[in-house]
Amino acid sequence: MGRFIERAAELGRLQRVLAKVESGRAGRPGRAVLVRGARQVGKSRLVEEFARRAGVPYVFYSAARGAPDRQIRDFLSAGAASGLPGASSLAGRSAGSWEEALETMADAVPRDSPSLVVLDGLPLLLAGDPGLEGTLQVVFARELSRRPVMLVLIGSDLAVMEAVNQPGRPFYMRAAELVVHPLTPAEVATALELPATEAVDAHLVSGGLPMICASWPDGLAVREYLRLALDDPASALVVAGERVLAAELAPDAQARAVLDAVGAGLRTHSAIGRAVPEVPRASLNRALQLLVDRRLVAADLPLGTRPSRETRYRVAGTHLGFWLPFVGPRLPEIERGRGDLALARVLRSWDAWRGAAVTPLVRESLRRMPGLPRGTGEIGGYWTRTGDPEIDIVGTDRGPVGERITLVGAVTWREDRPFDRHDLSELIVRRSKLPGAGAGVPLLAVSRSGTTTAEVTLVTPGDLVAAWLPRESPPPGSARPPGTAG
Repeated sequence: MGRFIERAAELGRLQRVLAKVESGRAGRPGRAVLVRGARQVGKSRLVEEFARRAGVPYVFYSAARGAPDRQIRDFLSAGAASGLPGASSLAGRSAGSWEEALETMADAVPRDSPSLVVLDGLPLLLAGDPGLEGTLQVVFARELSRRPVMLVLIGSDLAVMEAVNQPGRPFYMRAAELVVHPLTPAEVATALELPATEAVDAHLVSGGLPMICASWPDGLAVREYLRLALDDPASALVVAGERVLAAELAPDAQARAVLDAVGAGLRTHSAIGRAVPEVPRASLNRALQLLVDRRLVAADLPLGTRPSRETRYRVAGTHLGFWLPFVGPRLPEIERGRGDLALARVLRSWDAWRGAAVTPLVRESLRRMPGLPRGTGEIGGYWTRTGDPEIDIVGTDRGPVGERITLVGAVTWREDRPFDRHDLSELIVRRSKLPGAGAGVPLLAVSRSGTTTAEVTLVTPGDLVAAWLPRESPPPGSARPPGTAG
C-alpha cells in the first residue's frame, strides 16, 4: 500500500464516532457515518487507514456495477474474508435480499466490542436497488444500532449522497456526515515539503488529490515532477483524470465534448457552442447543467453592485483543469513513451495557464484570510461581455450583489518580475470602470514575486498557504500578513 497523506482532522472525526460506539448508551451503541466527496479525493483510503489504526475488527466492501444479487454475494464474501469474529459463518452464505444480507452480517459482528462495517459505493448500490435506502434504515434501527458497530457508507456521487440525509428520506438524521475535500494548499505544502510558491503550483497540478500527492517525491519542484509523471503512462497524474471522466461521463459523449471545450479555456456559452457544433443548443444547455450538477464545471457570475447574467464557465477542479488541455489530448504520445512531447506542450503554455488557473484558488484563499478591508463579506471577480474591464479580484460587503465595493485587486503569478508600476496603472484604470468603485477603494496585489510599489496591499504565496491553516495554528515563517510589501 502506498503512503498515506495524513488527514488528522478527518481521522479525528471518525475516531470520535467510534468513541461514541465504545461508550454508547445501553441498548443503542451503534453509529452510522455518511462519507462523501468527489472522485479520487481519497475517501476509501481514508476509511481504510482509519480502520487499520482503530485496531477493531472490520469488513470493507467495495461495490462494483452489476446486478443486486451479485453485489449481495460479493458483500457476504467480503465479510467471510474479513477479520470479524463471525467471518467463518459467512463463508458460502447467500441471501435473497439486502435486508437478509445485512441481518446476516449483523450476526457476524461482535456483541461486546466495537467493529466496523463499511459499504463503499453506496450510490452504485442504490442505483441497482432504490429500496436499499429504506432497508438500511430498517436494519440499522432493528439490528446494527443495538450492537457496538460503526456503519460507514461511502459515495462519490455527491447529489445522491447529499440526498440520503435530507428530510423525508429514510436515513435522515440517522448518520453523522463527513465531507472529504481535496488536500488544501497548506496540506500540500506540508505533505510534499515544498515552499509556498511551489506548493501553490503543485496544488494547481494535483488538485490536492491524495493519490497524486502520494506519488510526488518530497521537495521535488513542479517542473521536475511533471517530467517524471508524464514519462509514465501509469502515473497518478495521468490516470486520475481518466478515472474521473470514465466514472462520470463515459456514456455521455456530448457532455464530454462540452467539458473538453471548457477545459480548452472557452468560458462563455457562445464560445463553447461554436467549439462543439455537433451539440445542438438545447443539448448544450443540458450538458452544461449536467457538468455543473456533477461539480465538474463551475458557473461564475461577476461580483459587483449591479446584477449580471454574464455567466462564465470553468473546470471546477484544478487537476482536471490541468489534465484536459495537457494530458488527455497527449495520451497517445505518453503511452508510446514520448512524454517529453507532452511536457514541451505544458512548458510552452505554463505561464498563461497557471496565471488563469490560480485566480479561483486565490479568491477562495482570500475568503478565508483575516485582515481584508473592513466590511468585506464576499470575494469574486468582475467582467463584462466585452471584457472591458476584467478584474481578477473584487470584494463587496455581501454577495451575489453587494451594496458597496470594498477592494479591487489583480493576480500576477509571474516568476520573472514583481507587480510593478505598470501593473498598478492598469489596475487603477480597471477600478475606474467598475460601477461603485471610487478612487478610495483599496487596491490589492496577489503576486508570486512581490511588488515594487507600496500603493497596494500585497498578498504573497505564503499568505495564500497560511489562509488554509487551522485557525489555532501559527502561520509558517514564510507567510507575512497582507499588506507587507516586498
